[in-house]
Amino acid sequence: MAMTMHLDIVSAEEEIFSGTVLEVYAPSKSGEVGIFPRHTQLLSQLMAGEVRVKPEHGDMLHFFVSGGMLEVQPHMTTVLADTAIRAKDLDEAQALEAKQRAEEAMGEREAEMDFARAQAELIQAEAQLRMIRNLRSGTRG
Repeated sequence: MAMTMHLDIVSAEEEIFSGTVLEVYAPSKSGEVGIFPRHTQLLSQLMAGEVRVKPEHGDMLHFFVSGGMLEVQPHMTTVLADTAIRAKDLDEAQALEAKQRAEEAMGEREAEMDFARAQAELIQAEAQLRMIRNLRSGTRG
């Protein structure tokens, strides 16, 4: 029997996933991290991108996070996401539209704050599109 750990993925709106898993991959600020049972304690800032989860039973699961925090304990991992979306719920057309709006806002900036917000939205939209394309082409998980 393989070693497992408990994983919770939560956002401000809802709990996205809770269950027993074999491994987790997350986009931390210092690069992608792989988390396995009995991993050393870790607290890391998350970047916009894909969280991949290998459940105890079943195929790899994919989630998009817009940022947040990753907390790792030896037998439990928590993804505290600003926004978390199941891969199957990602909408490519919506992400393309968000990217276009962000690019336009960056070009028409009137205040530095507007530019920073537009830049953050652009990063999120591009991360969603990259994840959608990777899943479609089978280049991940």
